[in-house]
Amino acid sequence: MDPRYPIGQFKLPAGVTPERRAQAIDEIASAPAKLRDAVKGLDDKQLDTPYREGGWTVRQVIHHVPDSHMNAYIRLRLALTEDKPMIKPYDESLWANLADAKLPIDVSQTLLDCVHKRWDVVWRAMKPEDFARALIHPEHGERNVDWLLFLYEWHGKHHAAHVTELRKQKGW
Repeated sequence: MDPRYPIGQFKLPAGVTPERRAQAIDEIASAPAKLRDAVKGLDDKQLDTPYREGGWTVRQVIHHVPDSHMNAYIRLRLALTEDKPMIKPYDESLWANLADAKLPIDVSQTLLDCVHKRWDVVWRAMKPEDFARALIHPEHGERNVDWLLFLYEWHGKHHAAHVTELRKQKGW
């Protein structure tokens, strides 16, 4: 197993159905609780342990998820309100080294809870045709809202697995 991708790399599902979308939305809604469970009981030394050689610390991972999901939430809102908006990427590694990535993790856990509450309302209010709306990512080209949905379904599980796999490896 590649420790960078404990659940495998992202792949868009081949058959997208309303049921599969609902499953992805439910997974996104549950991501904050799953991430909270993944770090439950860890002390500062454990939180400051990289999840793999040369990788981010658990603390950085926990702060990264709301950074990423806030960006995704805004990207979704842009895609739903503009015609093929160009979305702005950001350098995740630079963000992971800013001063706020050293804060206690409860700050980012609360932020993630709040972002996901709003994100969930938007996802569940969408019409089937909204999932085909386009957005332009400078690094990935034209994508649609389904791509965002399934990417972020994967993203939450991906980072929770970084923590749970480290815990298994370390016997925490």
